Amino acid sequence: MPPDVNPVDAAPHDTVPHFSAMLRDVLGNVLAPEATRFVDMMAEDGVMEFPFAPTGLTSRLDGRATVAAHLASLDGLVAFHAMPVRAVHRTTDPAVTIIEFDGTGRGLATERPYEQAYISVITVRQGRIALYRDYWNPLVILDAMGGDALQASFAQGGING
Repeated sequence: MPPDVNPVDAAPHDTVPHFSAMLRDVLGNVLAPEATRFVDMMAEDGVMEFPFAPTGLTSRLDGRATVAAHLASLDGLVAFHAMPVRAVHRTTDPAVTIIEFDGTGRGLATERPYEQAYISVITVRQGRIALYRDYWNPLVILDAMGGDALQASFAQGGING
C-alpha cells in the first residue's frame, strides 16, 4: 500500500465481521454507536497487544491506522466461520471487560481447520477501544496457515532465528 494511503480508508469492508459483531454484542453501548467495524471501534491512539506472540511476530500495534494496516495484511489467511462467546467478565473498573471466546474457521491456503480459544482484556475510553490485549495461542494459526513445517521453524527460534 502506498505510504500516502490511509489504511482505514483503503479497507472499507470489515476484514473480521464475526469478530466485530461479537464485540458489538458484548460491549454494546460502551462503544460509540457509529463504530461497527473493529477498526472503527479502536481509538485513534488505541493499542493492541499480543503477549504470546512468538519472536519475530508483531507483539504491539500503536494507533488505529497501524491496527488497520496489520488487519489488512492478514486478510485472506483464515476464513472465520464463527466466534462464539464462552464468558464475559465485568471488572471493578467499568472501562475494562474480559471476554473468553472461540474462533473457528479454516486456513484459506491449506484448508486446515482453525480452532482457537481467546481471552481478551479490553479497555474502552470515550466510546473507543483504548487497549486491546489479546491472549491466544499463535501455534494454532501457524498450523492453519502453514502446517507442521512452519511450527517447527518457530520452535527453533522463530522466523528470524
